[in-house]
Amino acid sequence: MPTNRTNRITGLLLDVPDDGRALHERLTAAIRAAVLAGRLGPGDALPPSRALAEELSCSRWVVNEAYAQLVAEGHLTARQGSGTRVAPEASTRPAAPPAVPAARASFPVVADLRPGAPDVARFPAAAWSRAVHHALVTGGGSDVFPPAGGVRRLREVVSGYLGRTRGVAVSPEEVVITCGTTHAVGLLAGVLARRSASRLAVEDPGWSRLGDAAAHAGLAVEPVAVDGEGIDVGRLRRTDADAVLCSPAHQFPTGAALSAGRRRALLAWAKERSAVVLEDDYDAEFRYDRKPIGALAALDRDSVAYLGSVSKTLHPGLRMGWMVPPERLRDPVTEALERSGAGPGVFDQLALARLIDAGDYDRHLRRARTLYRERREAVLAALRGHPVIRDAGPAGGIAAGLHLVLPLPSGHDDRDVADRLERRGVAVMPLSRYARRRLRPALVIGYGRLSPARAPFAAAEIAAVLEGRPRR
Repeated sequence: MPTNRTNRITGLLLDVPDDGRALHERLTAAIRAAVLAGRLGPGDALPPSRALAEELSCSRWVVNEAYAQLVAEGHLTARQGSGTRVAPEASTRPAAPPAVPAARASFPVVADLRPGAPDVARFPAAAWSRAVHHALVTGGGSDVFPPAGGVRRLREVVSGYLGRTRGVAVSPEEVVITCGTTHAVGLLAGVLARRSASRLAVEDPGWSRLGDAAAHAGLAVEPVAVDGEGIDVGRLRRTDADAVLCSPAHQFPTGAALSAGRRRALLAWAKERSAVVLEDDYDAEFRYDRKPIGALAALDRDSVAYLGSVSKTLHPGLRMGWMVPPERLRDPVTEALERSGAGPGVFDQLALARLIDAGDYDRHLRRARTLYRERREAVLAALRGHPVIRDAGPAGGIAAGLHLVLPLPSGHDDRDVADRLERRGVAVMPLSRYARRRLRPALVIGYGRLSPARAPFAAAEIAAVLEGRPRR
């Protein structure tokens, strides 16, 4: 069995085998292995012989013999005044990493049309700094160790915000603070699995990360087709799902809004099966042609678990959101949170509460709506300027959110088009990446991070690829 000895000077873990050989031979082998494995790289200093001997409880002769042998082999160099170091030309042989696919070539991004993120450069840094300062100065108070459901003040503010903007009238006690929607889906899926649920229906196409979180928590995921009216409830009825995850206000990636008839049908299905609807209300704040559609949870609090976050409105790096589960699931969810110890930091929660309470969040949203509406209009106008794009049909999705769907002319493969655009500096996602079934080829275009000045370039490059024109 190897004896692990860590030197306090280098912090290097040496595996000195206890195999019956002399100690200086075993130490030589241990250092040689560290060099060959790459744990000691060219130019790295080894500890002085006296220090290492003391650390290993052996004589300096043992260390000196090991160093001398490795110098002779070419692994180390020893010079007066610079100590003993790994030779610059030492032959390192790092341990082979797990097999991974070959890395794709990296191309500079000139126009970023990837969906799923806001323009983080527009994050209200000054207002957030004020909110953080307020949280730090006022202190956590009784919220130093808040309950599993989150800091009381943030739950109060979120409950007021949901009633005011999404029509969901809830008390602070009904709100659970989370680390975002993926975290919330994982929590709910785990609770449902422990309550004998086995299958979760998800939208197809859809955001796969949420389904992955549910599968990791123990639920089998079953895709259900989406069309222009949202999730197909008729197809949902033909499944054995115990719950369904959907985004009624603005489906990702198709951009469809769940129609009034489908809303009624979905809630009726949930009632009949005592099922749970997980409502992902991920970007309902951004509607440009009318007021946002009210949340599904406003119509049925017993069947719908409402999920929201600030990943699209502020910054995904904040990792903060909220959930309003049905009453029958509230205690199991908070118990799961209590067991896991997961949740945003106290001061982050207090800062978000202050940001909303002071009106800075609403002011930011008003500016963001104007910004993203202008970017959407700029992209659409630029795309319509090219017949090869215009003739393929109108862009899909309602005037909302941070993305749209661009249908491609027949005969094109959306993954191939996306790959060719990447080589031309345009980053975009193919619709097929989000689908489990075959769909008409299309590109999912995010305009949240694209300045209007870049829109003509992006549209021209898309048209050039579709027409087979070489790069200029």
